[in-house]
Amino acid sequence: MGRTKSVLEYFGKVAILAKEALSVVFKGKKRPQQVFYQFLYLGVDSLAIVSLVAFFIGVIIAFQTAYQLQRISSEIYIASLVALSITRELGPVITALIIAGRSGAAITAQIGSMKVTEQIDALRSLSTNPVDYLVAPRLLALVVALPLLVIYADFVGILGGYVVSAVKLNISWGMYFRKVFEALTFKDIATGLFKSAVFAVIIAIICCYRGFTAGAGAKGVGSSVTRAVVESFVLILTADCILTALFYVV
Repeated sequence: MGRTKSVLEYFGKVAILAKEALSVVFKGKKRPQQVFYQFLYLGVDSLAIVSLVAFFIGVIIAFQTAYQLQRISSEIYIASLVALSITRELGPVITALIIAGRSGAAITAQIGSMKVTEQIDALRSLSTNPVDYLVAPRLLALVVALPLLVIYADFVGILGGYVVSAVKLNISWGMYFRKVFEALTFKDIATGLFKSAVFAVIIAIICCYRGFTAGAGAKGVGSSVTRAVVESFVLILTADCILTALFYVV
């Protein structure tokens, strides 16, 4: 009973923070300079790791599908399988997990350190809403950055699939990408982008919440960072499962 109460209390507090942050994003002061700085720090600085992971994901999918498709002489469909797998599912999910592990941890550490050093209390004493000043810029920056990173990851992953197709199966550039464009529809791309926007909200809210509730000292901040990353991972995968089921029905 106590565990159920704590879980419900946790989701209630997260929902309240999400409501306040989204209200500020849509109705409050936008703080464009802070949003741009967070966009660079949380999004652009993640390009290197996203590029590396997305490329190897594309290579792995291509190798695995090539092994099976060669048995039935259907190697040409490797482009379609790589494009659909990455665009609809792996691109958004893997990119979101990378951002949660890298940028989400940084968000929690920053806000947690501010809480421990009483800088958040100082903001309140100056009549500055911490949600307005700290959460909203990070939320808005992630909602913009993550879909853009997903588009980039999709392209890099598909390019990784092409490298395998060209080297192992002698499929030309034109043939490969013609099959990619034939396979992809607007719904495939829109599905991935919608998922990424939802994942961005999850990462921003969970990591900011854990920063606000960080315990005292380095141990408390470190514990909050660990919880933020683990909870973000679990909620991202849960949301992905729900959204995939909904889009399958629709």
